[in-house]
Amino acid sequence: MSSSKPASPEGELLVGGQALIEGVMMRSPGAYGVAVRRPDGTLALQRGKVVSLARRHPIWKLPLLRGIAVLFQSLAIGIRALNFSAEQAIAAAEAGGDPAAARPPGAPPATAAPAAGSLVPSSPAGAPLDSHAAGAGTAAADRSGWAVAGSMALGLALGAVVFLLLPLWLTQLAERHVFGTLSGLAFNLLDGGLRALFFLAYLYGISRLREIHRVFMYHGAEHKVVWTYERRLPLTVDNARAQSRLHPRCGTSFLLFVLLVSILVFALIPKTAPFLVKFGGRLLLVPVIAGLSYEVLRLTARRRAAPLFAALVFPGLQLQKITTQEPTDDMLAVAIVALEEALREDGLLPEASAPAGAAPQPEEAAALAAATWGP
Repeated sequence: MSSSKPASPEGELLVGGQALIEGVMMRSPGAYGVAVRRPDGTLALQRGKVVSLARRHPIWKLPLLRGIAVLFQSLAIGIRALNFSAEQAIAAAEAGGDPAAARPPGAPPATAAPAAGSLVPSSPAGAPLDSHAAGAGTAAADRSGWAVAGSMALGLALGAVVFLLLPLWLTQLAERHVFGTLSGLAFNLLDGGLRALFFLAYLYGISRLREIHRVFMYHGAEHKVVWTYERRLPLTVDNARAQSRLHPRCGTSFLLFVLLVSILVFALIPKTAPFLVKFGGRLLLVPVIAGLSYEVLRLTARRRAAPLFAALVFPGLQLQKITTQEPTDDMLAVAIVALEEALREDGLLPEASAPAGAAPQPEEAAALAAATWGP
């Protein structure tokens, strides 16, 4: 999941995003946009401004620190977007729908064609838009908010156990009962190898779940639309379909760099330290690893044409063959709408409007509210 970043020194405007439950969140440098497909084919939208921590506090512009700032800000926006998509899923379930099963994969939305003059996205053909404000209801929003927060907390705790605690414990057991005394380098290589193995097994395992497979399809749609925009092509489904679903700035590649960088950084913790000290030190060093990994990702994405950096990017691209899948056209349309919402909120794309001379209708007013509503 590509994280958005400021414009590069060459002046290129970089965008990115995140796959959601039946939707996509897109980031531009100063805003984000969310589009979620409801079971009836309509789109629920959300958008808002993003003021970077570095702009408010210049210290976060420093190398290493900027990666930590981007990580936590992206996490906060991602949780908000995921919460929004969860609201739609809960509202659909309460109404007797199933966001993942309401339409077979690849089938077009079950909606009538928009009436002449109605306000729909200019790029993708598809369902009419609707606003979020009254759609999900306060109760559903509260429940989904607690559910997402609880899931995130549980996920972080399980992640610490599976990817930090368990590999360390198994490495110490292997040293004691299998290999004998290991050098510091060998100890950290074995520890890091186990983390990588668990990570790959985790990705492969969740990719077999139908719901996660659809999220990975939306992930592919996000990448294709990002490529379309970065290549300065018109944001259309046809143009997006022709793009690669693999992208060098993807969060999957970032996580792979985290695994590699952690082997080096964890070597700072003495191998002879008590087990709890080593585990606690790993937890404390996670922000440092994230900052360093961000710098590596930033560097390789800009210089990926050079053989050395291409070699560094290659494993992450191969891993994306698991975490991204080929999307359907309606998924591409959702990703395009999300990016257009972010660009409009950022002032980089004109607001959608009805054709000249057309009298606004009630459904057009609702669509306009969807295009301008923010959190």
